[in-house]
Amino acid sequence: MSSRREFITLLGGAAAAWPLAAHAQQTAMPVIGYLFAGSPEESTHLTAAFRKGLAETGYVEGKNVAIEYRWTHNQNDQLPALVADLIGHRVTVLVTPNLIGAALEAKAATSSIPIVFGGGFDPVQAGLVASLNRPGGNITGVSFMSVELGAKRLGLLHELLPRATRFAALVNPTNPNAQANIAQASAAASAIGAQFEILATRTNRDIDSAFATLVKNRTDALLVSPLADQFRAVGVYTGRIIKGEKPAEVPILRPTKFEFVINLQTAKTIGLDVPPSVLARADEVIE
Repeated sequence: MSSRREFITLLGGAAAAWPLAAHAQQTAMPVIGYLFAGSPEESTHLTAAFRKGLAETGYVEGKNVAIEYRWTHNQNDQLPALVADLIGHRVTVLVTPNLIGAALEAKAATSSIPIVFGGGFDPVQAGLVASLNRPGGNITGVSFMSVELGAKRLGLLHELLPRATRFAALVNPTNPNAQANIAQASAAASAIGAQFEILATRTNRDIDSAFATLVKNRTDALLVSPLADQFRAVGVYTGRIIKGEKPAEVPILRPTKFEFVINLQTAKTIGLDVPPSVLARADEVIE
């Protein structure tokens, strides 16, 4: 009888423990620490692109992955505290999709939590990784070569508008790539004898003011930078790391193909005639 009672007691204890263990397994999910340089209001489309990349690897926010968002609101002196806060939440992976300063701060703060970065800078030159093919350490990410492409994109604008003499670019001065981007584009503008104006834009209000300035100055063309697909790629890389790939062995993702797309519908709407020589170079023409 004693042994039977002990067995029943043990069985009852196990029955009580099983639901607790099952509950822990059901509620436990990976947590992404997402550190962005701006504000949530200004980056809705970029955050959506990041979630899209995550979904491509099977992770959906709120379903099988959680995301802890932190925003600097363009106050980069907040980076150390925000990184420390995310580490304190024991996140599975730290993601810095658009700022070299955040990636460097994360690297300095932890050597154990995986880090996925995104940006237009050279990660080797910046000291983030040992090499592009084998990053080493706990960091990998996406580099979209914005600095190198600045002069090329300005050249395409000039071919599209051969009579244009005034070009402008919107630049966030808090972006660590800002000076390199400005230098590349300014040199290209000087080479074709054009004026190049830089308009500082930190917030949406600054952007509204910048466009008023563009109209006032009769600017011929505006140079802007694409970003959304980079955020999708960062999302894909984040999913791969959550699945168990080691950052040290995941090569830095860089563009291997560049597409030149012309939208003739938009060109017609704004009264722009696209030269045949430019059309001939396009990878895709939207009629």
